[in-house]
Amino acid sequence: MTTEPTARSHPRGPLGDPHLRRLVVGQGLAAVVDALFLVWLTLFVLELSKPGIVTGFVLVAVALPRAALLLPAGVVVDRLGPVRVAVAAAWLRVAVLLALGAVITITAPSVTTVALIAGLLGAADAAYFPAALAVLPAIVPTEKLSRVNALIQGAESTGDLVGPAVAAAAVAAVGFDATLAGISAMAVLAAIALSTLVRVVRRGERAGDDAVHAERLSSTRALGVGLKYAWHEPLVRGMLAAVALINIAVVGPVLVGGAVLADQRLGGTGSLGAVLSGFGAGSLAGSLMAGWRPPARRGWTVVGGVAAIGAGVAGLGVVTHVAAATAVVSVVGLGSAFLGVVVVATLQERVPKRLLGRVLSLVVLATVALDPFSYVVAGLLLPYGTTTLFLVCGGAVLACAVLVATSPTVRSLR
Repeated sequence: MTTEPTARSHPRGPLGDPHLRRLVVGQGLAAVVDALFLVWLTLFVLELSKPGIVTGFVLVAVALPRAALLLPAGVVVDRLGPVRVAVAAAWLRVAVLLALGAVITITAPSVTTVALIAGLLGAADAAYFPAALAVLPAIVPTEKLSRVNALIQGAESTGDLVGPAVAAAAVAAVGFDATLAGISAMAVLAAIALSTLVRVVRRGERAGDDAVHAERLSSTRALGVGLKYAWHEPLVRGMLAAVALINIAVVGPVLVGGAVLADQRLGGTGSLGAVLSGFGAGSLAGSLMAGWRPPARRGWTVVGGVAAIGAGVAGLGVVTHVAAATAVVSVVGLGSAFLGVVVVATLQERVPKRLLGRVLSLVVLATVALDPFSYVVAGLLLPYGTTTLFLVCGGAVLACAVLVATSPTVRSLR
């Protein structure tokens, strides 16, 4: 058995190889599980208690372990190999979901109990996210990385787009217990699909063991090596900075500012659903576009993607109709997804394998751990009006596009 399928032996496309199909199915199902569970958890906590700070407490209980453990998890990924960590995290996710299902079926759990169990899921996510990204280069030929990344991100966008409606409808139709059982079953299928990949990359991981063991002096020092590499490598530093700034300037303004915008200009808060659906649809389209026709000039594509996101956010400051706001947010979603595929595929190709887990853990940190700061930014700017909020945040992203364009390393990226 070969350790890396080749384009020549499977010319039919990115899914011509069964290993690639199992990879896409496993990671795609895992992304959908995350989307469905988050909605299920929110609805379940609302059922246990009145809306308010308690719901936020449970969601924070998931987010904090995930954010705190991401960087140490990157070290573990580089030491043990991404496929082993991804599979272990996938089965840990299954165990946590089954444990939560048993608790809510047998007992009447408190919010604190649910939060503690959900926190274990956040810990599993911290290990899974960088491992799932790092495992792709071990299985996917370099020329197919963009397409496979696009397929997986497309599955994630689909989950974000339909997950709330599906989870809510399932809870209404069959109840919380049966819905969680269905989510757990999907998690099992994802773990099984990923587990079949262990033998595929085992030989390749053994070949790289010497490089990994050579720097195994301490976890802290290994983490420092990864951070030093990311800081001193201009391409990695620039991409991480752009991803972090976009996350801070987009997430809070679109969610928090979007709700205020919908209430003030778009006919009521109910219109927010249509606007956010536009973001999901744009994200799905951006993922598919990035996979269908990978850009030949990646550097200028990164610049254009950042600029499109900035222009879209700034455009929200002047819209007055739901259709216009939905269209503008769709552009933001499209640019974000397209940029995400390009950035991740570029790092997977260019970062040394011995450092890949640590660098990709920084990417995940920049995308999922900075949301609270984004909400703070939105809260500080909202008193000055939604127009100011969106123009300032959009302007910051546009300025980032200009800075990225001044980098010779990024401009010359192919």
